[in-house]
Amino acid sequence: MKCSSRLAAVVCVFLLFVLPSQSPGQAGWSKSFEHAVVVTAEQRASQAGREILQQGGNAVDAAVAVQFALAVTLPRAGNIGGGGFMVVRLADGTSRALDFREQAPLQADEDMYMRDGKYVPKLSREGALASGVPGVVDGMVKALQEYGNLSLNQVIQPAIELAREGYRLSYRQAKALNDNKKGLKKYEGSAGYFIRQDGTPWQEGDLFRQTDLARTLQRIADRGRAGFYEGKTAELLVDEMEKQGGIISREDLQSYESVWRNPVQASFNGYELNIMPPPSSGSIAIAQILDMLEPYDLKELGFNSAKYVHLITETMRRAFADRAHFLGDPDFVDIPQAELLDPDYNEERMESFSWETASSSDDIGHGDIPFRESTETTHYSIIDEAGNAVAVTTTLNGSFGSMVAVSGAGFLLNNEMDDFTAEPGEPNMFGLIQGKANAIAPEKRMLSSMSPTIVTQNDSVRMVLGAAGGPRIITATLHNFLNMAVFEMDPAEAISVPRFHHQWMPDKLYYEEFGLSPDTRKLLKQKGHTLSASDGLGRVHTIFVDDDGFKLGAPDPRGDGMAAGF
Repeated sequence: MKCSSRLAAVVCVFLLFVLPSQSPGQAGWSKSFEHAVVVTAEQRASQAGREILQQGGNAVDAAVAVQFALAVTLPRAGNIGGGGFMVVRLADGTSRALDFREQAPLQADEDMYMRDGKYVPKLSREGALASGVPGVVDGMVKALQEYGNLSLNQVIQPAIELAREGYRLSYRQAKALNDNKKGLKKYEGSAGYFIRQDGTPWQEGDLFRQTDLARTLQRIADRGRAGFYEGKTAELLVDEMEKQGGIISREDLQSYESVWRNPVQASFNGYELNIMPPPSSGSIAIAQILDMLEPYDLKELGFNSAKYVHLITETMRRAFADRAHFLGDPDFVDIPQAELLDPDYNEERMESFSWETASSSDDIGHGDIPFRESTETTHYSIIDEAGNAVAVTTTLNGSFGSMVAVSGAGFLLNNEMDDFTAEPGEPNMFGLIQGKANAIAPEKRMLSSMSPTIVTQNDSVRMVLGAAGGPRIITATLHNFLNMAVFEMDPAEAISVPRFHHQWMPDKLYYEEFGLSPDTRKLLKQKGHTLSASDGLGRVHTIFVDDDGFKLGAPDPRGDGMAAGF
């Protein structure tokens, strides 16, 4: 891969002004490995994955080790109290997707966040009532049983040691704890685990121990799935629910089950993409956008030129409009997937596109398909020595989830119920407007933007992609792919260059500050776009396999990520 001097200059200027804490010359930026690589949002989690690979584990073993390590070292997003998605692509060509997304509790209903006839957004965003039934532990155990080489006890040991012995906080880790003190102190368990007992702020370099979490992880190591969904941990979780007004029951925990699904496949520019299917909305949206872009010479338009930004924005607008109307849990609603991925349909969606004028989101509704009834996230990418690849995105939803930690167990619970359509026409915490297909129902999985993706070329893995950042996950993953597939950027540059985002509603074109030139912004405004500067549009952790088979790992410089391998 190559990159132009102009693009390199854009990266350097952007990093200088927007990302002062890290630069391309620093350790952890982008590294090439001959055999295997793990890229995560936190260096100790990356090291845990590498350790498991060096012990003879494969990519799935390493992924499970990373997930449990992130529950210790990245409590605002890495977790055992939330859920997520895994896409696996084995060296023999097998591709599968594991859905361990949270579910609505059995007592949930469409009106659970209504009070006196009015929607109360806070109820779905903070506190125990905001939590869905966690799926991480069941998902990790199921993935390991299906494809792992090592025992659960072996892959979970790095996480147990990190929790028991503690680790030194980075600047960002300390800041996250301090910034969320107001919300965390409302809940006894969270205050005890995440706020210093003397009331002083956390500092970079402070030792952070989590002994209750270590005991919880040991119960999982000893008993597998039953170590979380039954016994002591389940008892503590249900007790916390009863104390805080939540509705997750023992029956909810015992009945939860993750699900294997088939990835959504898309083709573009000689690459084949395998993307997490619904209830991930990213797969359908990315595939639709690529379909809409097929007739255009993107390279000729120029990276982040006014024409390029305008075109991509208009495809995003249309895909997100369809997302809002058609997508939900495929076990509950009949998604017209074939129609949405039909090239003729997506060509028709672009008939109203004009090079001169921005569309109005009020005028761009969903497509004409008969509907049949029936912020905080983290992503990691892994390729092992045999060529097996895993992409995992996992989340609590908001930073520190519901803010409720399970007393005695040491972990936070998610606030994923906000990802449902709590009230049609009302935005969720990410500003997304959603439809009836994503309405709350018992045991239903809420729609997600998480988009773990594995890209192949000539039957060989070339990219492992995914991102964090709410609905911006979809567009960040798309940008990352296009930057490498179209503009031939190396992975470090592809994830570092400034991004932009549009999600239909609100009708705004978000861009990273200093990411668009003044002339480009002027031209876009003249076309009718409403621009809004943002301090960050997703965090991407990428692997690219070059023509010689070397594995290039690139963590997003917007965070504390690290590529580790051998």
